[in-house]
Amino acid sequence: MKFALHVPNFSWGGGSAELGQRLATLAQTAEDAGYSYLSVMDHFFQIDRNGSAEEPMLAAYTALGFIAGKTSKIHIGTLVSGVTYRHPALLVKEVTTLDVVSGGRAFFGIGAAWYEREHIGLGVRFPPVSERFERLEETLQIADRMFKGDMTPYKGKYYEVPEPINSPALVSSPRPMVMIGGSGEKKTLKLVARYADACNINAADRPGLQHKLDVLQEHCEMEGRNYDEIEKTTSIGLTSSEPFNSSDVIKECEELAEMGFDTVFTRAVGSGDRVAMVEKIGKEIIPNVAGL
Repeated sequence: MKFALHVPNFSWGGGSAELGQRLATLAQTAEDAGYSYLSVMDHFFQIDRNGSAEEPMLAAYTALGFIAGKTSKIHIGTLVSGVTYRHPALLVKEVTTLDVVSGGRAFFGIGAAWYEREHIGLGVRFPPVSERFERLEETLQIADRMFKGDMTPYKGKYYEVPEPINSPALVSSPRPMVMIGGSGEKKTLKLVARYADACNINAADRPGLQHKLDVLQEHCEMEGRNYDEIEKTTSIGLTSSEPFNSSDVIKECEELAEMGFDTVFTRAVGSGDRVAMVEKIGKEIIPNVAGL
């Protein structure tokens, strides 16, 4: 089992002047601790469960480019980019650039978007949910074409890309890992089976998680897709605010691995020392779950 660090909150001591260095230190610590992935939020405003909308929120791909320059091994991407935030071809260009400057360490996190307030607040159109999912599928089709270097014009219901040139070419092969975030059984998990290399699934309880994986497997069977090819990721509730027992976390990882999960995300949030939390996980947990 692999560990991933998600950075959903940038409200750190020291204000804007120290934010860059604190982010670099956290990323370097995660890499040294043996984390496989590091993700950042891709939002315009902070979301309600993490704080107020006015709290700091970095532009995702600028932050990831900075992290790429401060690290050398850890894979980096968003968890996840809302499909409404950018034109798909421009988003693919952002991800490709990140892949190139990081030496092939980018992954492509994408989802249907959900946070209406940030769209209204910055004047970005927030389509109905059915349209967002249609746009998500078109985005995945455009990404597949551009990652392959296929310059055949694309014309869909919402997007048209007459010249899908994507140069420089990717470093990663055959493409950055495509991760779709979300747990919707009718649409999201079907798109995972059809287009993705990885999924990020969350549910309120363990039976719910198992059910989501069962649904994904059903979609894979219908799509003629090998279920085992898809990397299954989820999150566990570790924060720096509350002490945790490493043995309990290892047991939780064992249970998730038994279900079929390959990777767990921990979140760099809380009022405590986030760097110390990452170091503890790297010392006491990651080596003991690597073989799961």
